[in-house]
Amino acid sequence: MEKLPKRYTEFLKSYPDVGAAYTALGEAVANAGPLDAKTRELIKIGVSVGARMESAVRSHTRRALDAGATAEEVRHAALQATTTVGFPSMMAGLSWVDEVLEARKSEG
Repeated sequence: MEKLPKRYTEFLKSYPDVGAAYTALGEAVANAGPLDAKTRELIKIGVSVGARMESAVRSHTRRALDAGATAEEVRHAALQATTTVGFPSMMAGLSWVDEVLEARKSEG
């Protein structure tokens, strides 16, 4: 399991009921349809690239890899943002993806 950001863990300590509700919502959304974990994480990569949410791109990249996605699948998910949110946003997202992939390669 990935290490959670300090800010998030502090939030959970300060607002445990809100954290529990947020976690429950995430689980409910994940279980609301037929998509498997890998597919959900690949979608979340694209959404995060579109929103230029660097931390989320990194987190969902790690989660997608943990769910069985290949490096090529993760890069392809980021690439999908090109015609929707623009080349610069996709390039930023792809750079965050590549940094996670490089870190994983050096770990393993």
